[in-house]
Amino acid sequence: MKRLTTTPRNQWQAEVEKLGFGFHTTNVPYWDETVYYEMEMSEILFIEKATAELWDLSLGAVQHVMDNNLYSKFGIPEWIIPQIEKSWSEDHPAIYGRFDLCYKNGELKMLEFNADTPTSLYEAGIVQWFWLQDFDKQKDQFNSIHEKMIAYWKYLKTYLNPGALYFTCLKETLEDLTNVEYIRDCAIQAGLETKLVFIDDIGWNDNTKEFVDLENQPIKNIFKLYPWEWLLKDDFGKNILQDSNRALWIEPAWKMILSNKAILPVMWELYPDCPYLLPAYFEENKLTNYVKKPILSREGANIDLVMKNISLQKTEGEYGAEGFIYQDLFTLPNFSGHYPVIGSWLIGQEPAGMGIREADNLVTDNKSRFVPHLIG
Repeated sequence: MKRLTTTPRNQWQAEVEKLGFGFHTTNVPYWDETVYYEMEMSEILFIEKATAELWDLSLGAVQHVMDNNLYSKFGIPEWIIPQIEKSWSEDHPAIYGRFDLCYKNGELKMLEFNADTPTSLYEAGIVQWFWLQDFDKQKDQFNSIHEKMIAYWKYLKTYLNPGALYFTCLKETLEDLTNVEYIRDCAIQAGLETKLVFIDDIGWNDNTKEFVDLENQPIKNIFKLYPWEWLLKDDFGKNILQDSNRALWIEPAWKMILSNKAILPVMWELYPDCPYLLPAYFEENKLTNYVKKPILSREGANIDLVMKNISLQKTEGEYGAEGFIYQDLFTLPNFSGHYPVIGSWLIGQEPAGMGIREADNLVTDNKSRFVPHLIG
């Protein structure tokens, strides 16, 4: 794995905006094509193999959590457990997930799994692919995200309830909306009838006990880019159990187990011999060098990196009320002060590609850049 500098395309901003990529720059650059990472095919195959194995282990861990009633460790309220277990036993559709991996000195370690609302899918599937076509179309990328997304929507078509497939996220969230509209476009290409409705605009008809859109039409299938834990905190979310249509929610309720960092100590306890897992515990005193992580957090908030019981780096945020886990410290590789994390994607239960986020310190946060890659 090499980090190489290069010259950005002339008027690259216009090029990515043609693709609908409107959040390439905020107060700091988010998309960065002044550099790219070159990987050997053997490294890509290694990442692909690890991703497939980690997915299988993750599914085993979900079953273990259910069999042993470990929901309290995840801060999951009791009232939603029947819905979680129903969505699992009925095999409700799951589209995607992203393993965040650290690749260093020939070793690959899972840092966490973004299983519910993983963003950066659009950048990985589309933006970096079009960069590669302009940069060197003879080269390849670990990237079949787009094709697999369309193929999986086609496959799921028969599993959905009759009626439109709704897509939703919060209003005024350009990044979320871009990702939602991209996934929706894949569904349209797969021949599905779709509608966009902002989560703020979804209604509840108390007479018919069903979720409705702005035209009072029933919602029977819905893809959401909105965390399950947020949904559960809303009174609105409690209506899921009363829904007369039994709407299919994608990602399904069982994904809230995998999107919670409490899954990390569970997986370590189950699979201590797995070379891709780091030791992780619910107790603080098991490790000398560790990362303290809230079981529910986003964009690197409320992280504490500790070495020999001294804090190396600590981030602020609003998370942590539900509890923390402690994971063995395996720091990101250092490329002259740049620290890449590999986001390895699953689409339809299969490894499908990767995106690289690069930070200027050891914690990947909301200021981290997305940089493209290619296979050398």
